[in-house]
Amino acid sequence: MYRTMLSIAAILAGNAIGLLLAALLLDGFSIAPLSFIFVVAIFSLIQVVAGPLINKLSEKNLPALQGGVALVVIFVGLLVTEMLTSGLVIGGVTNLLLATLLVWIGALIAGIVLPIYVFKELRENKAK
Repeated sequence: MYRTMLSIAAILAGNAIGLLLAALLLDGFSIAPLSFIFVVAIFSLIQVVAGPLINKLSEKNLPALQGGVALVVIFVGLLVTEMLTSGLVIGGVTNLLLATLLVWIGALIAGIVLPIYVFKELRENKAK
């Protein structure tokens, strides 16, 4: 249970870092400060739900998509989060594509760095 909670916290932190990165680097992409936590939570929930679904669909119908499932999940997550919340504004197709890459890079780096420095229990349990 403790490991699950740490994993959820690491996913939320990684997504928060990725979304902040996109908000800082892209003109027109913005997250309202008061709704930031809500946007991160909704985005993460969409990823958790859509990830296995998109993965399963790509296994059956588009096997070549397997390498890019994470990018597709982030792309879908950004679109749906923008539709469901008023706190996220993507600002166009170009921003959507660039934000997909920036959120993926930010979450990837956070997923590597956070278990090493912040969530050490996640790293130690994998080694056992």
